[in-house]
Amino acid sequence: MEGTAVGAGGLDAVPALEIDPILDDRGTRIIVCCGSGGVGKTTTAAALGVRAAERGRRVVVLTIDPARRLAQSMGIDALDNTPRKVDGIKGSDGGELHAMMLDMKRTFDEIVEAHADPARARAILENPFYQSLSAGFAGTQEYMAMEKLGQLRARDEWDLIIVDTPPSRSALDFLDAPKRLGSFLDGKFIKLLMAPAKVGGRAGMKFLNVGMSMMSGTLGKLLGGQFLGDVQTFVAAMDTMFGGFRTRADATYRLLQAPGTAFLVVAAPERDALREAAYFVERLAAEGMPLAGLVLNRVHGSGAAGLSAERARAAAENLEEGRMGDRGPGKTGLRGVPATSSEPSHHATAADSSARPSAARPSAAPEAAPTADVTEEHGTDPDTDQDLARLTAGLLRLHAERMRVLAREQRTRDRFTALHPEVAVTEVAALPGDVHDLAGLRAIGERLSSPRGGS
Repeated sequence: MEGTAVGAGGLDAVPALEIDPILDDRGTRIIVCCGSGGVGKTTTAAALGVRAAERGRRVVVLTIDPARRLAQSMGIDALDNTPRKVDGIKGSDGGELHAMMLDMKRTFDEIVEAHADPARARAILENPFYQSLSAGFAGTQEYMAMEKLGQLRARDEWDLIIVDTPPSRSALDFLDAPKRLGSFLDGKFIKLLMAPAKVGGRAGMKFLNVGMSMMSGTLGKLLGGQFLGDVQTFVAAMDTMFGGFRTRADATYRLLQAPGTAFLVVAAPERDALREAAYFVERLAAEGMPLAGLVLNRVHGSGAAGLSAERARAAAENLEEGRMGDRGPGKTGLRGVPATSSEPSHHATAADSSARPSAARPSAAPEAAPTADVTEEHGTDPDTDQDLARLTAGLLRLHAERMRVLAREQRTRDRFTALHPEVAVTEVAALPGDVHDLAGLRAIGERLSSPRGGS
């Protein structure tokens, strides 16, 4: 949602992403958090769920293989394929939060059980090829995430569904998977295997014998006879269901294009993550899907940004060089022996005049002790000074490195905003540790919804 410009530099040219109006809009029924893996999508989705529930929405968050700590942060020992209510939500107006984790095999099994008679369903579920397909076929997780989204939306039990997309190599896999799986099921190989069953009768048996002998000579060598037989049995059992996969995938795709859906692209301020984000933004535009904006997550900041990296490094070098010089005889006066100077002060002259008579008296030696005590009391010991200088130089170098990181992140961000000035952006500051409870998720929600993203 567009608002006023935020931040400085490249953010001046783009609108601010305002989260709360999206969450409060009852017309928004689905929020999809997408992006490449490892950018904080799951935590973002959970934080949005907590915030929306505490603002009065009935929310279900569909997470994809979240870390155990995230389930525990919502007070749930384990998440599974069934939505479970999250306790401790401080909502009003009936706000509730449910959470679940996608079990792609169980979701595939549910589809089979719902669209096949018991005998055929049992044959499919026990088929070795189906078991491999449902457990790890490329794109199955993404496809089943969309299947589960369609199921949740059809139940109409929640007024907001928040989807954490799978941690794919590419953010585009979520949109491509239904088409890819549909193409596999509609492909020439599957149609060839289905052909004997469709012909039927003696002609079918003749075709089957000819076809199987041909495939046994080629595919059988490549795939193995047992595997090929499992595939043929699977295809025969699934014949009536193939069209349903394509139909449901198309229906969910249209649901994602509907006005009630909002895509949030989540990215870290890193080159690869923002490149993926740019690809996804362009794909959403090409598919006519509603993009709400970009959440730039884990952005680093500094409370002393006025001190540049160059100045911090220079100051560190000066301290280090000065510390090395302190080891010379010029500082020995700090232990009670007067320091030499080309232009002695009045105090130095007085010290010299009082020192000369005492040199002739043996009893004068103890009088030097108070001078040393006073020196130590006021912290002018050279070892202490050197330790302080070393510590300060180290802190200055850490600050210089932090400012270097900030500059790199801003350049990377500015390249994205220059290419996509129409995309609303919010920045979320990096946290010092992991989120481990509802309070942590609330803090993330506050940062997401603050005018400047909490950065």
